[in-house]
Amino acid sequence: MLGSQLPTEQELTAQFDVSRSTVREAVRILQAQGLLSGGDTVSTSRPRVSGELTNATAGAALENALRLGSVPLPDLVELRLLLEGAAVTTADPGRLADAREALAVMHTSGTDVVAFHAADVRFHISLAGAGGNSAFPLVMGALRDAIGGHLRGALEALADPAPTLAQLAGEHTAILAALDAGDGELARQLVHAHIWGFYSRDVASES
Repeated sequence: MLGSQLPTEQELTAQFDVSRSTVREAVRILQAQGLLSGGDTVSTSRPRVSGELTNATAGAALENALRLGSVPLPDLVELRLLLEGAAVTTADPGRLADAREALAVMHTSGTDVVAFHAADVRFHISLAGAGGNSAFPLVMGALRDAIGGHLRGALEALADPAPTLAQLAGEHTAILAALDAGDGELARQLVHAHIWGFYSRDVASES
């Protein structure tokens, strides 16, 4: 019922065997949809049912969001392709300041896989939000948390990460160039080739 409290962050983490960041992203997504109310995080409080919803309805929505962590990786990659592809076709170059800053970090991170991965996450979430749809970056954040371990693990497994990091940074540069030129379709194609190429070449082989 309206105002009812759902389980705490710790309880949700244990119940669904997911990380705290996954719980927080799931709650943010449902808050953006108006299904839950509360603060930005649920670490010290319980999310509350918002609007004309039953506790069961909100609980089911939260459960679905949390179960992203158990979805097969290829399915998550396919969803990411659809999401980012749709986002960049309508992206406004003026909304890509965060992506540009993240790309600068990638070009100067050397072989620091941790720094590169963090910048990569920032870059792609910026792309997801550049079209103006506020739900896209929230869903993208949840997706990235669900597959981030695989991506980072693939990079850390490389004996010499320098060539791969340079290639990925170059692909990011090309995506931004297409967006700056106003070619959303080319950007979509480049995003698809970038995501699928890295997954099929580096991630799938490590899975």
